[in-house]
Amino acid sequence: MTWETIFGRLTWDSLVFSGAIENPSTSEFVASGAGSVVVLGGIALFILLTVMKWWQPLWTDWLTSVDHKKVGIMYIVLAIVMFLRAVIEAAVMRSQQLAAYDGSGYLSADHFGQLFTTHGTIMIFFVAMPFITGLMNYVMPLQIGARDVSFPRLNAISLMLTVAGAILVMISLVVGKFSTGGWTAYPPYTGIEFSPGEGVDYWIWAVTLGSIGSTLTGINFAVTIYKKRCPGMNLFRMPMFTWTTLCTSILMIFAMAPLTAASLMLALDRYADFHFFTNGDGGNMMNFANLFWLFGHPEVYILVLPAFGVWSEVVSTFSGKRIYGYTSLVCATMCIAVFSFCVWLHHFFTMGQSAGVNAAFGIATMLIGIPTGVKIYDWMLTMYRGRIRFTVPMLFHINFLFMFVLGGSTGILLANPTIDFQVHNSLFLVAHFHNVIIPGVLFGMFAAVQFWFPKAFGFRLHEGLGRKAFWFLAPGFVLAFFPLYWIGMMGATRRTATWADPAYLIWFAIAMLGAAMILAGTALLIAQVVVSVKRRKELAVPLGDPWDGRSLEWSIPAPAPSWNFAVVPTVSSQDAFDTAKCNGTAYQTPAKYEDIHVPRNSAIAPLIGLFACASAFGLIWHIWWLAIIGFVMVWAVVIASSFNLDTEETIPADVIRAQNEAFLEAVRNAPGVTRDDETTPANQGKALPERHENRFVQNMKGNMTEATT
Repeated sequence: MTWETIFGRLTWDSLVFSGAIENPSTSEFVASGAGSVVVLGGIALFILLTVMKWWQPLWTDWLTSVDHKKVGIMYIVLAIVMFLRAVIEAAVMRSQQLAAYDGSGYLSADHFGQLFTTHGTIMIFFVAMPFITGLMNYVMPLQIGARDVSFPRLNAISLMLTVAGAILVMISLVVGKFSTGGWTAYPPYTGIEFSPGEGVDYWIWAVTLGSIGSTLTGINFAVTIYKKRCPGMNLFRMPMFTWTTLCTSILMIFAMAPLTAASLMLALDRYADFHFFTNGDGGNMMNFANLFWLFGHPEVYILVLPAFGVWSEVVSTFSGKRIYGYTSLVCATMCIAVFSFCVWLHHFFTMGQSAGVNAAFGIATMLIGIPTGVKIYDWMLTMYRGRIRFTVPMLFHINFLFMFVLGGSTGILLANPTIDFQVHNSLFLVAHFHNVIIPGVLFGMFAAVQFWFPKAFGFRLHEGLGRKAFWFLAPGFVLAFFPLYWIGMMGATRRTATWADPAYLIWFAIAMLGAAMILAGTALLIAQVVVSVKRRKELAVPLGDPWDGRSLEWSIPAPAPSWNFAVVPTVSSQDAFDTAKCNGTAYQTPAKYEDIHVPRNSAIAPLIGLFACASAFGLIWHIWWLAIIGFVMVWAVVIASSFNLDTEETIPADVIRAQNEAFLEAVRNAPGVTRDDETTPANQGKALPERHENRFVQNMKGNMTEATT
């Protein structure tokens, strides 16, 4: 049996460390250092889990769990881990561009190409997507009064397929190289003729696994919202975050399919000479561009819409008011979802279609700004005459309003084909994209973590460190990306490792300073979590309502029990929990408790993820026996699981009664806190309802009394 039969095209030279030994250079040393971090980090994690004896709880309580809350937390942990890699890569790219005057720098062009490809791929598919999916997983069932999602095991499988894709991206740091074709992977460069190595294959299978997982998630969430809402919660009583989750789920169903098709067709081109995208052999490379951006622009709104839902919840809660223009926000969300499928062609205005086609898509692109503007005005009017509390989530929201409007305005400029022709392939476009995604999505996710962290873990995050992180991240973002607008208009092209115009130097230096501030802000966010864990008793909010919340998730203990609600609630209005608090009907003792059936833990999801990852790795390195066995085992697990009918366990009514009545007793005995004290140790999670209208009247009466006296 030959080496190729067992290991395919995998050799000792495939290890990243071989490059530093055989061809020593700064670029190779940087690559080897990154690979070493992955290897040593994996070893350290293995030792930690072994020494602390965490293997069993990790398996039984987390990896095999189908509880939507734990699945959501695991999604977010994955996103944070991948974000740390992606943000470091961004800083490395920025430092290379700063040092790259007149063809210098310390990275090779090939290494730089891998960096901007992995950075884009990770941030879109393995940071933003898992982050928003994890958030929707955790929050949405609680907001609609459901015990879980409609298909709990499918939910866990979606997670593990995404994890499998992320593992492939991480493996590429140690074994082989990643693609240099950008996160869009345009043929013909990503075809076998121009990229014969393993890099493009890493991209194909990582993205394919992630896209399949996202498609399954979209189906699951849409069914859950349609079928699992509690009694009385019609569509127009749903919280705004749930509305954005519904529209996002529909987008996932229809938008991820073109990406999956495009990536698999590209794989067939590379593996079996199908020539879907090879112009000289009957194919058409523009078909790939159409398929990719038929996914790619709805993808922007797959990411942004859940963040819009977060902003709606944050601004309403921390303004002490019902969201302004609820119906208009719902209609705007649906309009954005529909319009997102009508604008994809603006991503290739410069690729040769007619002026009429360009004009039609340019107009459609401008029109999508209208419902977005409606949302901006509704959020501003929610803040108007509200009692605004400048908590960390609210600081992120106010920054978002300014930055997103600027980023959206540059998008309107790029919707004009004549302007797009001038700046399309420049750093102006990079600045625009980040100007939308970072304030709109990334900062939205940071705000969401600050907002819902107490619900997930039972204690608040340290407010002071959160504020410090914000004051590094917000100005850091401006410094990192606003200079790119200017040098983009000066002619600086994107995806370029070196440059020669001395006028660029000062702007790249400012951008590097911004990147350093973003790194510092990220470090402060990590420090915030560490400090908060250490001081969790002081920051504890076990009663579950630290912010004077308005929707159902705030009505239950923190952390939420596995069954979510002791008795499925019945609602009669928007902001159901807020209404109950104002009416004095919150925290009522149920007349009757019943047994609750919850899904049983299952090893199906991690096994499917493991075998899918193994199969993909075999395909990447042409280890055909591994690819076949992995593929067969995936379906063997699926088929075997269909024979298992014992998929639920029963929580006795007595257990539910004991825990729920202990919680209600604690609520009755605990002192409530006003909004003035919500960031102090006095906040135990029992908020005193204090509407801004009442407070305003009280203040006015007090002022009049003082004046009279």
